[in-house]
Amino acid sequence: MSTRFNVIDHEMVPDHQIMSEGEVAELLSRYQIALEQLPRIYGDDPAVKSIGATTGDVIKIVRKSQTAGLAESYRYVVKRPKK
Repeated sequence: MSTRFNVIDHEMVPDHQIMSEGEVAELLSRYQIALEQLPRIYGDDPAVKSIGATTGDVIKIVRKSQTAGLAESYRYVVKRPKK
């Protein structure tokens, strides 16, 4: 019997979605930023792995917020540096 579970199904983990190239282009244009200026998330993060994202993808994270209703944030998937 396996004890593994999908972290995305946990109630404390916000919704993670891989963005399409068009959505990423619109995001960068809207905020007039470069891809490298987005906050980063490591590719070995459990939520990143569970949605199948790879290095170079951009992830949209949607959290429930008491003040904003829904709050969106974006993360650029990068490889974890070697120690």
